[in-house]
Parts: sequence; C-alpha cells; structure tokens
Amino acid sequence: MEMPKPTPVHRELAALAGRWTGDETMHPSPWDPQGGVAKATISNHVACDGFWVTGDYEQRRGDVVTFRGHSVFGYDAPSGEVTLHWFDSMGMGTDVFRGKLEEKRMALTSQNAMGLHRMTYDLSEKGTLRSRMETSRDGKQWTPMFDGVYHRE
Repeated sequence: MEMPKPTPVHRELAALAGRWTGDETMHPSPWDPQGGVAKATISNHVACDGFWVTGDYEQRRGDVVTFRGHSVFGYDAPSGEVTLHWFDSMGMGTDVFRGKLEEKRMALTSQNAMGLHRMTYDLSEKGTLRSRMETSRDGKQWTPMFDGVYHRE
C-alpha cells in the first residue's frame, strides 16, 4: 500500500507557515467592551509530513499578554472542507471551524454555546495575512470581533 500524500489543498494551507506579526483592531464586544488596538504574533509550521499546519498565537496590549491560542489547520477530503481546531487561554474547550479555501481565502465557521463564529483568512497579498473574526446569534447578522493585518517576518 502506498502512503497517502498531501493534496493540493494541503499545499495551499502551507502558505500559512511562518512567523507573522501585526496589529489587530478589537471591536467593542462583550469580551472587550471598549475595543482598541492590540499587537499579535502568529508562529505557524507545517507538521506531519504536510498534512497539518499548527500554530501558536499571542496577543499583547503594551507589555501584557492578553490572549493566547493554538491552532491546527487541516483538510477533510471527504467533505472538501478545511478544518481549524482552536484551543485558547479562555479555557472553554476546543472550537472546530469548517469551511472552504478558494483563491488564497478561507471562511471558516464554528458553533458553540456562545453562538456562531466566523473566521476569515486572506493570503492573496504577498507577505500579508489578513484575518477577521465575527460572531452571530442567528447566522444572518454578523458582528465583527476583530480585524487583523499581519506581515511575514
């Protein structure tokens, strides 16, 4: 039996690999009533022979770390969906996001007890990663939580 090999989608996900730093605009929300600007660092690497991209995220305001997360991106070939397993310093369990990767852009959604969450990633501009997190109660009206622009170091 021949060993499985990463698909073209796996190879596209590998574009997330590297160290990224940038600014995030935090929109007012129940988690951050005043909003503001934060700095973030993302360190991603390709793992398990190209089948996964794992990453560590750290957000700071001034000299204080305000949030940490760990991500595992993959591809579920039977469904044709990209997956993101997210773990963070809120300690509320694992969120599993699912969605599509098309032309260097992803829109992934997850649902938990707090509602729906949509995470978008855009790698269409060389050396730049843009992301946005939105929340919704009904899946129709979405409220931005943050917008981030990161540059590859």
